[in-house]
Amino acid sequence: MSLSAQAIKPSKAGKSSKERTASGDLHSPAAAEAALRTFFRIVQAWDLSNEEQQKLLGCGRSTFFDWKAGRIKAGLDGATLERLSHIFGIYAGLQILLPIPERADAWVKKPNTAPLFGGRSALERMLAGQVSDLFVVRQYLDAQRGGVA
Repeated sequence: MSLSAQAIKPSKAGKSSKERTASGDLHSPAAAEAALRTFFRIVQAWDLSNEEQQKLLGCGRSTFFDWKAGRIKAGLDGATLERLSHIFGIYAGLQILLPIPERADAWVKKPNTAPLFGGRSALERMLAGQVSDLFVVRQYLDAQRGGVA
């Protein structure tokens, strides 16, 4: 039986045990640490500056440097988790489309003639500052590899 077809019994608090576990784990400091560690590995591969990294995360300067130093006091908020999800999806999509790591990592900085980019790089679009800019780059890559756009 698939997970979606399994019956999940609500707890007394009104949420299923799976919902509480997923939510609790996702917003925990340990999950934040793992997600940020992954983020910093990706942006290192992309050779991004601290300013570019901070803009992708959408956080303040002191928070950024705390996170970069591994000083994570709490879980991440929903907006940051959404940003990270899109960045991870972009990275994964590139690894599938361009299996040579150097090419995949360089793609984000190369000018792109696709209408979405208008001759600018994907990174320029991603750095526009809105979560939606990350989303459209991810959606573009998903469509390129035959996923749902």
